[in-house]
Amino acid sequence: MHIQGTKKLLDYLKINPVSQQELDPLFSWHANLMTINRRKAIVLVNDRNRYIIVLYGITAKHVKKLDELILESIKETFLEEGIKEEIVEQYIQHAPDFTFAKTKDKTSVARMNKSCETIYIWDDLLDDDHVEQIKFNKEASRYLITNGKNNYINPNRELYKNLEDFTGQMAIQVKAVRLNVKLNLENRSVVRKLVVPLNFTFYQLHKALQIAFDWKDYHLHEFYIYGDQTTDAQNKGRSLNYPSFDLENKKLIVNLVCNKETLDYKNDIPVKLEAEIKLSSYLPTYKHMNYIYDFGDDWTHRIEVESFINDYDKNFPVCMEGEGNTPPEDVGGTHGYEMYLNILADPTHPDHQHMLEWGKGQYKREFDIEKVNRFLRSEFE
Repeated sequence: MHIQGTKKLLDYLKINPVSQQELDPLFSWHANLMTINRRKAIVLVNDRNRYIIVLYGITAKHVKKLDELILESIKETFLEEGIKEEIVEQYIQHAPDFTFAKTKDKTSVARMNKSCETIYIWDDLLDDDHVEQIKFNKEASRYLITNGKNNYINPNRELYKNLEDFTGQMAIQVKAVRLNVKLNLENRSVVRKLVVPLNFTFYQLHKALQIAFDWKDYHLHEFYIYGDQTTDAQNKGRSLNYPSFDLENKKLIVNLVCNKETLDYKNDIPVKLEAEIKLSSYLPTYKHMNYIYDFGDDWTHRIEVESFINDYDKNFPVCMEGEGNTPPEDVGGTHGYEMYLNILADPTHPDHQHMLEWGKGQYKREFDIEKVNRFLRSEFE
């Protein structure tokens, strides 16, 4: 791997640079040393596609095994992207031995510096407990950047194309799950059928559901996961409107929440933070879930696992089918929604005009599967 470092980085590493080499830019990286939150960070930017790899919290002991850390970070990040393991191994094996040189030219340095700016945008994703920054690398490399006059790229998408050209095969292959998601409404049918990568966290599933159902993410939410077995004690002491209430008395396994404060509440079931749990941690063992959005209106989405895909060729969700429009935000739950629809259907109702104007202010879209999929791809790829 050819690393072209700034003087600041080369001095810190105490490396005498080799002369410049003409190598495939896919295996060549410009690198800089930065200080973020009082910690040293090495930022590598690929010369071909501008993909970013960050090593954070670098100390003298890390410098001694820098080659190993860089390769491991590249490997783990590419795998987390959903790139086929065989392609990742091929890339690593084909890479030349590590060499360190000075930066190539002003253009390359300017592009590297532009990419380095993203570290300030995504610094809240930096993990203080690990040198490799897999999550940060993925998010920062999705940021649209300039790549010459009137040219803009997403580094991650460029990386996929480069690896496909390099290997002659599709770069992305992940395991995925087909989900049937139904919004609980009294007299309406609102359903979305989604394919979601199993390496997604439940927080990412939440974001996908918000897009699929055209919610605005104004409110808190949580997941409840159930087992197949039933228990008479499941709903003891709980009303029908209690978020974890299950009509089939299925055993409640875990509650996944969106904020850390909730973890401190006493509960009779395990409570975990959704952002730290991947779908693969509970699926396919458990196939029944409830997703609750807005604890005031209590919009309950019943999620059923339909099947699994071993060779899904995308690293973002896709809506396969759907019907029905989602209620407006803050309409008052299922009862309030029925009242809202009845008023809209009655031009003589004294609140008709008010509700009409209020409804327009919600900016709700008619369900359009093409738009949903466009938004899903834009959000996650």
